[in-house]
Amino acid sequence: MKQTQEIKTFIYSQYFADGLRIAFGALVPAVAFSYFDNIQTGIVVSLGAVITSIVDTPGPTKDRRNAMCVLVGIIFLVSFLTKTINQYDFAIVAMLSILSFSMCMIAVYGTRAASLGTASILVMILNIDDLRMTADSSIEHAFYATLGGAWYTLLSLTLTQFRPFRLSQQALAESIQNTASYLRLKANFYDSKTDSDKNYQKLIDQQVVIHQHQDTVRELLFKSKAIVKDTTRLGRLLVIIFTDMVDIFEKTMATHYDYQAIRKNFENTNALRAIKLTLNRLANEMDNLAYHINANNRPRKLYDFKSDLENIKIAIDKIEAEGKNVVVLRKIMVNVRDLTTKVTNIYQYFDTQGAELKNSDETDLNKFLSHQSFNPKIFKDNLTLNSTTFRHALRMVIVMLIAFIVSKLIPFGNHSYWILMTVLVILKPGWSLTKQRNYQRMTGTVIGGLAGVGILLVADQEIIRFSFLMIFMVLAYSFIRINYILGVMFLTPYLLMLYSFLGVSTIEILKERVVDTIIGSLLAFSSSYIIFPSWESKNVQSSMRKLLIANYNYLAKALAYITGIEVSATDYKLVRKDVYVNMANMTSIFQRMITEPKSKQKNAKDLNKFLIYNHILSSYSVALVNVVTNADNESLTTEHVKLIRKSLVQLAQTIKQFKATNEEEPFTEAEIKTPVFMNNSSENEEAKLIAEQISFVNKITNDLNKICEKMDLLNNNNIEKTNENIQMLA
Repeated sequence: MKQTQEIKTFIYSQYFADGLRIAFGALVPAVAFSYFDNIQTGIVVSLGAVITSIVDTPGPTKDRRNAMCVLVGIIFLVSFLTKTINQYDFAIVAMLSILSFSMCMIAVYGTRAASLGTASILVMILNIDDLRMTADSSIEHAFYATLGGAWYTLLSLTLTQFRPFRLSQQALAESIQNTASYLRLKANFYDSKTDSDKNYQKLIDQQVVIHQHQDTVRELLFKSKAIVKDTTRLGRLLVIIFTDMVDIFEKTMATHYDYQAIRKNFENTNALRAIKLTLNRLANEMDNLAYHINANNRPRKLYDFKSDLENIKIAIDKIEAEGKNVVVLRKIMVNVRDLTTKVTNIYQYFDTQGAELKNSDETDLNKFLSHQSFNPKIFKDNLTLNSTTFRHALRMVIVMLIAFIVSKLIPFGNHSYWILMTVLVILKPGWSLTKQRNYQRMTGTVIGGLAGVGILLVADQEIIRFSFLMIFMVLAYSFIRINYILGVMFLTPYLLMLYSFLGVSTIEILKERVVDTIIGSLLAFSSSYIIFPSWESKNVQSSMRKLLIANYNYLAKALAYITGIEVSATDYKLVRKDVYVNMANMTSIFQRMITEPKSKQKNAKDLNKFLIYNHILSSYSVALVNVVTNADNESLTTEHVKLIRKSLVQLAQTIKQFKATNEEEPFTEAEIKTPVFMNNSSENEEAKLIAEQISFVNKITNDLNKICEKMDLLNNNNIEKTNENIQMLA
């Protein structure tokens, strides 16, 4: 049943929809022209469609439309120029150098711009060999390639208009599934068999995935005015569910405890087993919700959590009867109850005819969106060896020229442009990404090639081969963006079958593809180590500083709440989002760094601890803000202000000891005065809970300072000053 639902989830997903759309867009021109006995022209049109699909990644319709329209124009220009100068190697070298450099540099304008650059270079690569697929006229060839691009653009935009909410539904469903996976990792902490350190690492990695998908959903929902202003039920529901899921993720992240102590004190009790079971069921409930949103069905709940919560309560009462302190277990039970309530409320939206859009002021929503600037100054400022993009552009030019020369000196078949294509696909700005893509490309090509040859040897009927071709085509374009190795495994047999219809020897094509892939892989991989290499260790300190500042600003909001300063929901959510963004960036850098050569890794173990401490600090800070915002004024005291200022000073001094680059924003400490009317102390339980939460924050900020000192990243002259300032506040 679970496997069936997973298959259906993939079929309903945006990735399979992308595969179908790209396959249909590529197949129709080839079939149409083959009907008129002109298959070669049809292939040129199909290639134009496939190239245009590269920039058709999930995002607002306006961004997709603009990128595809620009690319269609580039396809015509580059195809025409390349075909015109094809017989002049020096002209090709000059154009390849200029195009490779400029198209790699436009990556400074964002991911979609980087895709546009890759597609533009690919256009030239596919036209470098004078294949004469169409008439000798360069302009005619360029026209057919452009026709394919225009056809795909029209197809994609038409489908979007036909189902305007579909992309948002698919992205939201995937975001909910990622949150469910995060909750399951949280549940593992209540299992004594789970390795806590490894689980923490998985938790932090999953947090990166969640942030990336939440950002995609924001772009889709909030950048489209039609959806935000839409009065239809579906439009409102998508926004409401997304905002609630962000709050659920925050609630899940805030529920951080000393899991080692919990395991030690309550190991092998029914309480821990009941808590883990309920959290896993909540994750299943989220997966069920995501599945039905993806399938565009009205969801129905899987579980009644009343019995689960009752089982937790009974288990806790039994432990308490044995004389043990169960305060922490009761806190966990309250948090689990809150999560079940929030998930249940989402299900109720589907039964409520009058569901209203909450907090949907468009001015506030725009603050959460990333706005890409296309100022030429950004391009100019990156024309330096300190820029990773500039170094990558130079490296790409050099390796492309070497690959071109190799393809001319050692001709192997009629598709030597595959060497350049392999370099383009594999060579990435960082060494670790290049290494990963290199392995995926090589493995996928070999496995897919062997599978393709096997099928071709067995299936001798054209209808069977064509059926396999369509299946592999759809699967290749479905997986190429989410699982590159699978994408290549399906792409290789698809190409082999395509060439079999063109009357080309399958074995020869496979040999040529494998050899060209090996040559291109070796060039790309070796160059990333030798030619202007970019190591992640150079970006670590800057990313650490930004993450510490984000956590500082978030903690400052807690101080503002305590002192009675009004903080808007938008301002609070913006600093919260900043923490998630910087945590994701820091984690991504660390993940890439630990795959680099050992000699290039610096303080890997300590950086791992730094990430874990920041994750714990974020959890404690979120929990503190939640407690403070719901507390009575009588429970907030000057002692709380003093304690949290101690934490902020500790964090601020740690931040100041990092060297900021000229491009980074200066760090400013928060100045919040204690109101004269605030109580000096309070003995009620709520005040004690707040003091306890702040003490957790204080301990972890101290741990962060120590781990940074250990990494020798700080200016030791300031350490004594740090300690003096903290002693003054103590």
